[in-house]
Amino acid sequence: MAKITFIEHSGKKHEVEVASGLTAMEAARDNGVPGIEADCGGACACSTCHVYVDEAWVEKIPGAEAMEEDMLDFAYEPKPGLSRLTCQIKITDDVDGLVLHLPERQI
Repeated sequence: MAKITFIEHSGKKHEVEVASGLTAMEAARDNGVPGIEADCGGACACSTCHVYVDEAWVEKIPGAEAMEEDMLDFAYEPKPGLSRLTCQIKITDDVDGLVLHLPERQI
């Protein structure tokens, strides 16, 4: 299990526990975190689960692959090096404490 903190644009925090093997998108969806729409259900076919990885975590999680990078072009105000799709962030014990910031809105 890993704990992940989602921080809404307003600053409200949601700390959730996630089983290894799931994605950060599934963690947000299953725990009712507002702001993660996940319209494609985790198929990396939209950008409605976009977040900004906290700078302290950017180097600690695997980088985005080409398909995710392409989808981030459609995200609301993407930030190079920080923007990720939560459907592509796999949960392992190594990400315990991960902090993800939600954009003002999803597109």
